[in-house]
Amino acid sequence: MLLALSCLLSVPGVAVAASSAPTPITIGQTHLVDFADGDSRQINVYLPEGYADGAKRYPVLYLIDGGLSQDFLHVAGTSALNAVWGRSLPVIVVGIESKDRRAELIGSAGNAAQHKQYPTAGQSTRFRAFLRDKVKPLIEADYRTNGDDGVIGESLAGLFIVETWLREPGLFHRYAAIDASLWWDDAALAKAAAGLIATSPRAGPLYLTYSNEGQETARAAQRVAAAGGSLVCLSPREDLTHATAYHVLSPQALQFLFPTANKQDPEWGFEVPCSKKS
Repeated sequence: MLLALSCLLSVPGVAVAASSAPTPITIGQTHLVDFADGDSRQINVYLPEGYADGAKRYPVLYLIDGGLSQDFLHVAGTSALNAVWGRSLPVIVVGIESKDRRAELIGSAGNAAQHKQYPTAGQSTRFRAFLRDKVKPLIEADYRTNGDDGVIGESLAGLFIVETWLREPGLFHRYAAIDASLWWDDAALAKAAAGLIATSPRAGPLYLTYSNEGQETARAAQRVAAAGGSLVCLSPREDLTHATAYHVLSPQALQFLFPTANKQDPEWGFEVPCSKKS
């Protein structure tokens, strides 16, 4: 290869194309927001195509595990591509960085063995307060939001989202939990779902999926879906693994959260199948 290149450069009349100085590719902005006790978190923001060109306001997609080394680039890219295809609305994507996921994204466990294995677990209420009291006010003050929003996350973030939908349903308008770790604490959250819904009715819908993680997770998701009735779109995908589910299902989740008025062609695979619930 080096010999061929040297020969090419030595041939009279053959010029190598000149290049201007490279410039950065900028897809978003980052805020550092105080979480607690001087510990700050990255809040990463992707603005949709056309945001800088006018005064239009946009819905907001909040992404749990939204650090630059987490799911921010994946979900921001999915959002942009969905908008190009008219599959979901253009949205402002707000990625919220997590650090100790087991501490921040799950509630306390009554299961003694799990509590011993994950001693920091049980701080999801504090993380939810961070979203409510600091992140959402920042975004609504600094960006052209239209009052509509949704939240998405996978695995432990999915568990956090289901917990939020059940315990503080007014925090977001729409919810998407992909392959949520509902097995945590012997599926205690799923078992409590019907009672929580009965005492605090919710208006926002929930998109809920599970992969081939096992029957405990499947049964827990089915239990949440049965309790939520028509508000829950349960989309079982046992053909997928925990490692592949998010990338496959995030386009579908965004279509559920922020649908367009377009009639989607099933031949393109632009569907949001919801299973019947017993």
